[in-house]
Parts: sequence; structure tokens; C-alpha cells
Amino acid sequence: MKRSKKSLTVLLVLILIICMLSACGQTPASSAGGGYTIDNIRDQVVGLDEKMELENGKKIAVTNFDNAATTPALQPVVDEIDEQLKKYGSIGRGFSPKSDYSTDLYNNTRDKVLEFVGADPEKYTVFYINNTTDGLNKLASALIEKKSDLVLTTRIEHHSNDLPWRENGTVIYAEVDDQGRVMYDEIENQLKNNKVKYVSVTAASNVTGYVTDVHRVAKLAHKYGAKIIVDGAQIVAHRKFSMMGESEDENIDFFVFSAHKMYSPFGGGAVVGLTDELMSHMPKFYGGGTIHIVGDDWVEYAEAPKSYEAGSPNYPGVVGLGKAIDILEEIGFDNIEAHEKALNQKLVDGLLKIDNSIVYGDTEDLSDRVGVITFNFSDINSQLVAEELSHTYGIATRRGAFCANPYVWRLYGLPDEAVRNFAECSDMNTPGMIRVSFGIYNTEEEVDYLLEVLPKAIEQAKKTNEENFGLAEPLY
Repeated sequence: MKRSKKSLTVLLVLILIICMLSACGQTPASSAGGGYTIDNIRDQVVGLDEKMELENGKKIAVTNFDNAATTPALQPVVDEIDEQLKKYGSIGRGFSPKSDYSTDLYNNTRDKVLEFVGADPEKYTVFYINNTTDGLNKLASALIEKKSDLVLTTRIEHHSNDLPWRENGTVIYAEVDDQGRVMYDEIENQLKNNKVKYVSVTAASNVTGYVTDVHRVAKLAHKYGAKIIVDGAQIVAHRKFSMMGESEDENIDFFVFSAHKMYSPFGGGAVVGLTDELMSHMPKFYGGGTIHIVGDDWVEYAEAPKSYEAGSPNYPGVVGLGKAIDILEEIGFDNIEAHEKALNQKLVDGLLKIDNSIVYGDTEDLSDRVGVITFNFSDINSQLVAEELSHTYGIATRRGAFCANPYVWRLYGLPDEAVRNFAECSDMNTPGMIRVSFGIYNTEEEVDYLLEVLPKAIEQAKKTNEENFGLAEPLY
């Protein structure tokens, strides 16, 4: 009996140890407390293993290299949205426990956004938007008071940081250099020789991935009496961003970004801006939520940020944004940057070994690029290659000029008058690049897969052209 009890005791102890080890060995990503890292975040991407049917009939999980357009959702973000929807009530207007709870969460997320970008809550406020394009349009409609107001931007910009300023004010541009980088001397020359009201620049290019030294630009803008607006769509999920510079004259005045670029679904995003400046203007968006009181023929509008948030708010988008911020900060932007640099280097090295490849931007110094690489081949139409990658190999890229036409034409060396010839052309007959843009979950193995099948895709694209199109010019 003693031996039996002893054996039982030993067995119980062993079971206890195994349970403890199992608990300790639980993967951080699946634990209730989070523990998200570059190594385990892939397990949290919604739909990553979902098999899609290709044109050849095969079913395969898509290799997604189109993250600069939009990122997939993370499961913890979706879970947080689902959980908070249980307590959802009307924001700011209802009298109920759910309304109070939702309003508090909605407003408290503003504080999280301010902290995320290092903005002083005594000087800055946050208003929510549908996306970066929406935010830049709202700023342009509010800040620009007359058509003669001068806005300086650059030729590296996305259309969303160009066209709203064109339509509301007058725009002048700073050119890019031969490698496609922003020319800071050119920015200063334009500021010196023109009475610029606002300087609006991207923090990172969606075409080449170049990161702009926006604090350097801020210092120049403030030196000449202008304010700075930063398009942050391509930076928020890649590098740590701060509104604060090393000195006050390097501080950013307005920062705009989208949640759908940072692993949150349902749209959404935010503008962080100087409270006093926002309160002294009014965007051309009116209606519920923007007013203090209305009479028969008079209106008193609410102060910012309410005056910038017409209509019922996108509550799920705000909830998702807040959770996405938590996860990105937990992973750490130093880790994200190192990961992207490794993927960039592997892809560029592989592309340069392929015959007739053209890689845009600086291929020797990749240090100032987020995870975006664009390329072409001089002997085949890039649309056909991108289609082959998708239809046969399940690799998602983007092909075209990426809503940054003037920048892409400069990288090509196409003069503006030549571009007009393509105005009525189909996509295939318009010049375009192939873009690979990385997310935090992409792996070196996926890059290897792309480089392995790319020569096959090129050969098949040549056959397709020969059999169906007979394009004499590659129109890359």
C-alpha cells in the first residue's frame, strides 16, 4: 500500500509538472494576454490559410504582397470589435448605459491615438475619418480659405495628397531626384520664393517605400511661415511616428492615417491636428453631430473635433483602430522595421538576378525604405506578368501606377505630354509597374516562392502575349 500511494503521489506530481509546462509553453499569440511578436503574428491573420480557386482550377492559399493597398484584419482586432458591439449604443446622443459606455470608449480612443503619435493633448486633438483620402479632403476643405492659398507638395505624392489641394487651392511642387527621393533643397527653394501657406508631404511613398524626413520638412516649413501636413498612410504600420521633433520648430502640425493599412477592418482612421488651428476652420461637411444649436436662419457649430465628424460615427472602425495600435506597439516598430528590411533585401537581390529586370529606386541603399518594392521587365508587359502570378500561382501583387501617376512617370522618364497618349487606353496598354508590398506577417519563404515562380510566370506571359495580343512594346 505504501508503494502504491508513493507511486500515485509521483504520478500526480508529474501530471502537475506537465500541466505547468504546458501552460508555460503556450504560444504567446494564442494566450489571453496577447504576447504578439513578428514570429507569431502570422497565426493571428484572418483568412491567411483560406484557399481560393485559381483560374486553372487549383485551390490555394493566397500569398498576399498587396499590403500597401490594404492589410488583412488581425483576429484579435475582429474579436475586440465583436466584444465591444455587445455593449454598443449611440455615440454622444443617447441616454443609456450602453450609449455612455460606447461614447466613453469612442472618446478615450482619441487619447490612445494622441499617445500613439506622441502628440501633446494640450495642443492637439483627434477627429475620426473614413480613410486617409477622406481626411486629406476634409483638411483641404477646411484649411484652404481661397483659391489663391498656396500649397507646396512633392512629386512623390499619392493622388490623395495632391488632388484635394489642387481643387481647393493652388499647388506648387518640389521635384524628386534621379532615384526618386524627395529633394529637400528643392522644398526650401520653393518656400523661399513663394508665399506658401501649407506644406503637405507623405511620410513614406506607396511606390518606392522611401521614408521622408518630415521633421526636416517641418523645420523648413515653419522657417518660412507655413504649416505642415503629413500623409501617414504608408508609415503607421511600418515605422514609429512622432508628431514631436527634436525641437519645437520640427513638430508636425497635422498627421493623417488609415486604420485599414494597419490590420483593422471596417475602414476608419484619424487626423491628429493642432486644436486651435482646427477650431478656427470648418470643413465643408455639415449635419448631425457638427452643431451646437440651430435656429431658423442661424447656426452655431460645435468645436473641433465634433465639427469634423458629421453624421453617425464608425464605431467598429474606432474600436478596431484602438486594438490595432495596441498590437503594433506590442510587436515593436524596431522589430517591424528590421523584418521589412530583411524582406526588401532578399527580394531586391533576387530580382536583380533575373534577366531584363528593372527595379525602381535605389537598389544599393535600402535603409530608408519601408516594405515596398516595385519592378518590371524590359521584354514583357507587366500586366501579363502580374495576372500570371495571380491566376497560376496565387500571388497577390499590384500592377499599375498606384494612384501616384506623376511620380511613376518620373521614374519611367516619361514626359507629361507623352502620358496624354495613354488617357484612353486599357490597363494593359498603359505603362505600369508591379508592386510587392510587405506586411508584418510576410515571410522570407514567401519571397523565395515568388522568386522561384517569377521566371515561369514571365515565360507564360510571353506566350500569352504572343498568342492573344502581339504587343510589340512591353509598355512597362
